[in-house]
Amino acid sequence: MGIDMSESGESAQNPGLEDRLARLEEIVAALESGELELDAALKLFEEGVVHLRETEALLASAELRVEELLNTAQGDETRDFGRGDGS
Repeated sequence: MGIDMSESGESAQNPGLEDRLARLEEIVAALESGELELDAALKLFEEGVVHLRETEALLASAELRVEELLNTAQGDETRDFGRGDGS
């Protein structure tokens, strides 16, 4: 399979959400194909985990920004989003 295993300039720029999702789709397709050697599959899996974690961080950050904007628009004070207990 002709998948590019390099991180395609990631050191030169930090890919955005869409780029990371597209790369994750490529990685999943390559892994599901069953045509990769074990070492290549592990490298792709490792790259995929990095993209997944960064994607989750980008989404969490965007969610916080939206919540803060909504609260500001409603005249509420911003709240601490780090607590998971609902208070």
